[in-house]
Amino acid sequence: MRILVAGVGNLLRGDDGFGVEVAHRLQAMDLPAGVTVAETGIGGVHLVQEILAGYDALIVIDAVDRGKAPGTVMVIEPEIESTEDLSFMQRMDYLADMHYTKPSKALMLAKALKVLPERTLLVGCQPDDAERYGEGLSKSVAGAVDVAVDEVRTILEAMLAESSSGDVR
Repeated sequence: MRILVAGVGNLLRGDDGFGVEVAHRLQAMDLPAGVTVAETGIGGVHLVQEILAGYDALIVIDAVDRGKAPGTVMVIEPEIESTEDLSFMQRMDYLADMHYTKPSKALMLAKALKVLPERTLLVGCQPDDAERYGEGLSKSVAGAVDVAVDEVRTILEAMLAESSSGDVR
């Protein structure tokens, strides 16, 4: 089983760098065979290019505003919109600039290209301030990095166990 773990976000925008920081921590660890950790930053096209390599599962790590207490880590099964009901011009307009875009648009493009893994999860963290310019995570979000790393490792173990037992969802 091949699993892509993608940390997204902008290190120069405070808590928006959460996914990148988690990816850096994971890259420094000994992970199971078949697991690739990539830091795709804010470039949606970079995320799609990574997905194009072909994976059975995808875990995206990002700062996600869900109105929770700052530093709250969440595992979310994202609802990824389809472009099928859009006209050609609407698709071009909506997906026009993939160089700087939200992960949701990148996942939408990957789905349209039929390369999005069926099993896609988002490990998100409620930011304190993802709009602040400057490096460094807030105290609450920095404290959530280890929690997210543990959560990703738990998800990886479960996915790999399901794969080896033949019970892949």
